[in-house]
Amino acid sequence: MDVNKKETAPNSSAGTEEKQSPNTINEIITDLTEKGNIDRLITCTLEELYDNAFPPKKPIVENFLYTGTYLFVGAPKIGKSFLMAQLGYHISMGIDLWGYKVHKGTVLYLALEDTDARIQMRLSRMFGMEGCENFYFATRSKSLNYGLEAQLEQFVTEHPDTRLIIIDTLQKVREAGGDKFSYASDYDIVTKLKTFSDKHDICLLVVHHTRKMESTDSFDMISGTNGLLGAADGAFVMQKEKRTDNRAVLELAGRDQQDQRLLLDFDRDRCIWVLKQAETELWKEPEDPVLDAIANVLTEDSPIWNGTASELLQVLPEIDMQPNMITRKLNICAGKLLIDYGISYESRRNHSGRMIKLELVKE
Repeated sequence: MDVNKKETAPNSSAGTEEKQSPNTINEIITDLTEKGNIDRLITCTLEELYDNAFPPKKPIVENFLYTGTYLFVGAPKIGKSFLMAQLGYHISMGIDLWGYKVHKGTVLYLALEDTDARIQMRLSRMFGMEGCENFYFATRSKSLNYGLEAQLEQFVTEHPDTRLIIIDTLQKVREAGGDKFSYASDYDIVTKLKTFSDKHDICLLVVHHTRKMESTDSFDMISGTNGLLGAADGAFVMQKEKRTDNRAVLELAGRDQQDQRLLLDFDRDRCIWVLKQAETELWKEPEDPVLDAIANVLTEDSPIWNGTASELLQVLPEIDMQPNMITRKLNICAGKLLIDYGISYESRRNHSGRMIKLELVKE
């Protein structure tokens, strides 16, 4: 079967002549399945891979929480729900958290172990009585295999700016059964949640409990099998030495952020968690001279650049690259260009050849 590769990049607009979708492989698989040919392995060469640009993983809280499905794990009554409410409030209000930059959006908090009255009391103590229009709560929902996905689908459709959905707790939405603690069952339930979060480009944060047995690796403390963590994009583990302590250790590990270990103090007067110390210093990626040079091409007075790769190199005299290499560089770094420099990148073919479009964009 002849498969034509097409190119595009984050923030590309609909209706252009020829654009590559990052879901090209999935579309091919669907087409083969409909035709009954499910034995063929879909492959691409390294060259084809470099000639594609894929959407970046969007930060919800930069260097802390990204789109995808994450576990938030801790012992019962350790203060997880206070931190979930705090995180949801900061994202819904667009207020930075502990020095991490927050990207504002609608938040849905499924507080399935709480009541409306308890949530009201908790939030008023934490943040006062000023309301927030895009922070939503529910104390009841269907289980995952019996309607939860449809409920979440409806909410996201009605609130297209949704960034975060908190499910508190996993046990409240999973199905009871003899194999509920099997690796396959654990992997399957998180995979279903991840499929939903990836489809809608949002973050699903799933609250879960630790097991009683101690381990030198905090992430081995997650109750259940390794299937939960294996299917998730990452996890947060919150621990205290004693339940009555005001201090907790929060460890996080994920595919799209660096491993971190944070020391938190609980302010009992305001019922919020305060960052006291970050034990691990974030690694900063070195500056990229090519992206720096491209960023200097665009200004507020001239926020859009269009042209071929050869024409782009003409306005970048300090960059010594071949045209096809600058295109591949942009394909690979499209996400970094967008998130770190605020520049969207598109590549599409018309009657004159392959054209590049660079544009300064707002958040």
